[in-house]
Amino acid sequence: MNHTSEAAPVIEMRNIRKNFGAVQALRGVNLTLHHNEVLGLVGDNAAGKSTLMKVLSGAYTPDEGDILIEGQKSHFANPMDARRQGIEMVYQDYALANNLDVAANVFLGREAVQMKLGPISIMDYHHMEQETRSLLNRLKINIASVRSRVERLSGGQRQAVAIARATAFNAKVIIMDEPTAALSVAAIEKVLELVKELKSQGASVIIISHRLEDIYNVSDRMIVLRHGRKVSDTPVKGDIHEFNERVVAYMTGARDDFAESNPAQ
Repeated sequence: MNHTSEAAPVIEMRNIRKNFGAVQALRGVNLTLHHNEVLGLVGDNAAGKSTLMKVLSGAYTPDEGDILIEGQKSHFANPMDARRQGIEMVYQDYALANNLDVAANVFLGREAVQMKLGPISIMDYHHMEQETRSLLNRLKINIASVRSRVERLSGGQRQAVAIARATAFNAKVIIMDEPTAALSVAAIEKVLELVKELKSQGASVIIISHRLEDIYNVSDRMIVLRHGRKVSDTPVKGDIHEFNERVVAYMTGARDDFAESNPAQ
């Protein structure tokens, strides 16, 4: 991938530290995400992956370190601040409202208002339905009707709606936390196709997954965290078996590209 020297990375996280009491969840992590790149984030449960992404998405404030978006330092007090900067996180539980339809979920919290009558807002449902339908078509998401209630959708379709919602408002970065967990093989394929579709349309994506084959199939580059530190930052290449062995070596501590003897991260 050719990253021109003058284009600042879409995201740069520098020396991010986060403690919860005596627990050092993140111990000086650096992360770079380039434009139009899919970055895989791997590690065991306590490695710090979700904590790092919650810092990037505004859910946590780092104790130390800087976040730069396209070269500009940014501070997020909450997830809305991150959203305004174009960073969207798709959570593992989808965070959808089951009793609402697809269009209402895509616009949840950002409803299109047709008119205001004093304190009452009249929603522009027609506009929201049209926009949702065109968004689903653009992302090649197959859902029969945008008026379908989310509770009637399959797990794969719900994940697709959550991803569509994240991309609907000019997101620069889409973070996906275990997007294929608890899905059928067919649904996993659809979600991975959706990630590839987002990349083909110029999006930058960070994907957290325990399924190494998913990371292998869609990522350009991979970062491995272990005990709150970055231990690997490499392109995804080679055959799947060699890739899996390499990742496991980093996750178990057998390999570490950023050991104390080589402190540059």
